[in-house]
Amino acid sequence: MSTIILKGNIIHTPSRTHFECIPHGYLVSENNQIQGIYTELPEQYKNIPVQDYKDRLIIPGLCDMHVHAPQFVYRGLGLDLQLMDWLNHYAFPTEARFQDLSYARIYYEAFADAMAKNGTSRAVIFGTLHAPATELLMEILEQKKIAAYVGKINMDTLSPDYLCETPEGSLAATEQWILDTKDRFHYVQPAITPRFIPTCSSEVLKGLGELASKYDLHIHSHISEDLGEMGIVRERYPQYDNDGEVYDHFGLLNDKTVMAHFIYPTDRELELMKQRGVTIAHCPQSNGNVAAGIPPIRRMLDMGIKVGLGSDIAGGYSICILRAMADAVYLSKLKWLESKKQDSFLTIPEVFYLGTKGGGQFFGKVGSFEPGYELDAMVVDDSSLGTPADCLTLEERIERVIHLADDRNFTARYVAGEAAL
Repeated sequence: MSTIILKGNIIHTPSRTHFECIPHGYLVSENNQIQGIYTELPEQYKNIPVQDYKDRLIIPGLCDMHVHAPQFVYRGLGLDLQLMDWLNHYAFPTEARFQDLSYARIYYEAFADAMAKNGTSRAVIFGTLHAPATELLMEILEQKKIAAYVGKINMDTLSPDYLCETPEGSLAATEQWILDTKDRFHYVQPAITPRFIPTCSSEVLKGLGELASKYDLHIHSHISEDLGEMGIVRERYPQYDNDGEVYDHFGLLNDKTVMAHFIYPTDRELELMKQRGVTIAHCPQSNGNVAAGIPPIRRMLDMGIKVGLGSDIAGGYSICILRAMADAVYLSKLKWLESKKQDSFLTIPEVFYLGTKGGGQFFGKVGSFEPGYELDAMVVDDSSLGTPADCLTLEERIERVIHLADDRNFTARYVAGEAAL
């Protein structure tokens, strides 16, 4: 039996309304299942070594629910452009280079290193349409102990010639890639990944829905992100009111689906997401950078729709989910003003919840330190952040971490019950 005992200032959010803080507590896990948090170590654990992190903070591992691995190459560039111009100028030409595996290895190694250093334990990741490069990405993530659902992108229409597959070729390559990877890794699994509706024909969307059902796979894509994109979908599928109904028609909406952005949902679409159990990946930094808009996150949460946070590299320039937490509060305040102060903005406990347990539920019992949850944990040294820690409550210390910390403050990482940093 593998038992891990961590000691430190333990902070998590079993619910999204408040932090639960245990100063100088003991977090005990047996065989990757949390047994509890204790102020005094129970007798049965007295002879087991304790990893004592002193006055440091112990928090759940961070979950990035939407990130483009190949776009790590040009993060921080082109953020004065709108979405479609940005895709054509930066995204598509860069992604084409990933057919070269030596190029792919350089940047996928850098991407995975950055995720690990910035506290990400779980992620839902876009690769490119190149199956060999996507398989390489999965191998690298496995080595770095980043638990992830990874997608070979599908694109067969409204895409540059150099990034456009035939419908038959797209589906055949995707199925072969699934067969090659679905039982190969411990931490990493394949996910069905249409880029978004405009770049996928009906034939491909139908085939992807069938593959998701046949192999019982998770699904990852974009939804209702941009008014121009949504206009293309309305023209192609005039019988449907929204993007969600199109995905649903092709069997791509269920409780194993994560959809990014969801900035302009209709009332019917919101209800559909709730009914299907879809998780929404809120990417606040990206939403602002590419001038897409501000999604109604408060309304989604009040309806009981599942929401997590995404970095959306490279629409977002920071790979750290702490930045997504801070930006989610900021963007929600703009939404509050836009609504004439009717839609209340997000709180610090709420965004911490979204970046841990809110996204973690997509992976199972992940993102909290409640009994029965998997042990994903990060240790944070906040001593360099300015104000003496003894002047602050633990709630204030974690708020300061959300706004000020970076990879230099993470000192240890545990994923699925194993030390990983």
